[in-house]
Amino acid sequence: MVAMQQENRRARIAVALLFLTNGAVPANLVPLFPSIKSGLGLSNAEFGFAIAAGPIGALSSGLLAGLLIRRFRSARVAVSGMIAASLCALLAGVAQSWAWLAAALFLLGAMDSVADVAQNSHGLRVQRRYGRSILNSFHAIWSVGAVLGALMGGAAGGLGVPVAVHLSISAAIFATVNLIGYRFLLPGPEPAQVEAPVIDATGAGGGGTTIRLATWATLLALGLIAICGSIVEDSGGTWSAVYLSGSLGAGATVAAFGFVALAGMQFVGRIVGDRLVDRFGQRSVARTGGAITAVGMGLALAFPSIPGTIIGFGAAGFGIATLVPSAMHAADELPGFRAGTGLTLLSWMMRLGFLLAPPVVGLIADATSLRVALLLVPVAGLTVVVLSRVLSPRPAPETTVLHRGSGS
Repeated sequence: MVAMQQENRRARIAVALLFLTNGAVPANLVPLFPSIKSGLGLSNAEFGFAIAAGPIGALSSGLLAGLLIRRFRSARVAVSGMIAASLCALLAGVAQSWAWLAAALFLLGAMDSVADVAQNSHGLRVQRRYGRSILNSFHAIWSVGAVLGALMGGAAGGLGVPVAVHLSISAAIFATVNLIGYRFLLPGPEPAQVEAPVIDATGAGGGGTTIRLATWATLLALGLIAICGSIVEDSGGTWSAVYLSGSLGAGATVAAFGFVALAGMQFVGRIVGDRLVDRFGQRSVARTGGAITAVGMGLALAFPSIPGTIIGFGAAGFGIATLVPSAMHAADELPGFRAGTGLTLLSWMMRLGFLLAPPVVGLIADATSLRVALLLVPVAGLTVVVLSRVLSPRPAPETTVLHRGSGS
């Protein structure tokens, strides 16, 4: 028993290290985007379409994650995927053309997508061992990694460190972290897949379609909630530094704090997220978070200033903190899907937000202004307020302490 508890603790720390890396590697690029954009002479729309190559890569590979995990195990897929992603980030940072940048981001998105599903899959294995919810804590560590990566990139930009040198060091550091973490992940194959029965409206078996259609509708709504979260995250990752430096005149280091504020407050929200959800339910927390996002960024855009914008991005990060973990938790427990299928489909749909947001914001910014384009953030917050009814109003005892493992 003691040996198993120690194994579980080591595995939890190892998964946290994987999530840390998953947040830090792409975030290292964020403060470098303004210089990459200007260095390549890209318009807002061209830059937005280049960024969209990442989500396209993610969508292309995301549904392969389950097959790869079943074939090679979630631990191996997660670690190898993040090491490859680190190298792709380096390629993106030293891009010499729009096509090079787009291709590197495509590969980065593909590797990140597979690694993301594998990390969540392994995290759910550890959660099942613990017998209580710890998923928000892993996503909180992702936020720590995102802040760390953004600070690393901002410091390197402010000090004039060559991009190639900075991203090479970053890749080496985070590859080492993943290899160390791999030693302590859970051994053995993934949990066996069990086909869940599809029931009809009366609750009897027999493959009726009423519940199945309702389940698909619920999954779609959960996907839209996750997409709204991804739109807000992308606003910080892709456009915060561009907006702060280009529209408001902030320096490179200060401009990095838009994303730092978003990811930092997202971390705070996820640290307290499990307790808030346990007390008030997923629905109330998501609805309140959507309102905070809408009001915070709405005021920041209505009264533009560098401090106010940074605060606005921070409010948005806090508001969306529990959206993705709650949506993943709900999708993974939908009836009619075999274990892990809901999680994989939800993760794939979430990538649509990262695909659509950059070019849409870029096109609107070119036609009007980036300030107007960023109104998508408060709109996303309001959408969450409307759709949050598909989330649980109160956590049922069995889903609060037990979470079905994911094998996809």
